[in-house]
Amino acid sequence: MNRENFFRKYDKIVADFGETKPRILLHSCCGPCSSSVIELLSQHFEVTVLWYNPNLWPESEYEKRLETQKQLIACLAQDGVTASLLVEPWRSEDYLSRIKGLEHEPEEGKRCLECFRIRLDETARIAKERDFDWFCTTLTVSSRKDAVAINAIGREAAQKYDVSWLPSEFKKREGNHRSIILSEKYGLYRQEYCGCIFSLNGGSNE
Repeated sequence: MNRENFFRKYDKIVADFGETKPRILLHSCCGPCSSSVIELLSQHFEVTVLWYNPNLWPESEYEKRLETQKQLIACLAQDGVTASLLVEPWRSEDYLSRIKGLEHEPEEGKRCLECFRIRLDETARIAKERDFDWFCTTLTVSSRKDAVAINAIGREAAQKYDVSWLPSEFKKREGNHRSIILSEKYGLYRQEYCGCIFSLNGGSNE
């Protein structure tokens, strides 16, 4: 079975924009991962970054990563890349209530898929509520994340809320490498675990 080419779909979509720049709500999992994605998307979209990550543990880590996100947006602005930021408060109960029964799942298993679903569902809901043209996520820039699964979850959320999902596999075309370069350039904090209490205890990297 042929694997979907998400960037080919992306190219076809943005090619139809012409001189217009639609509004896109970009869910960000962290500042470093969002760096190359914002840089890319800003060429074709008016980008608003959504900070909604109830999976992050503890709250101090949530705040530390949020400050890094703010730092990145300020640094990008100095280089002529603009994006606004929409912040949702830390609501760990959103995550913990949804993954009950999955606590002992291995990393990158069913619990992680549910974590993607929580965040993309909320991103789609807010995108619809605030009249964004598109929504997507930085999650596909990570070499550890399954782009096929993420895009499938994104499409489900798009259908649920009647808002357009932008297909992506941002790790491709040197996207992951570029995020590392930009993180070093701007001196961004790069976390040592994915974010949840389970990855903290297991030492999983982003």
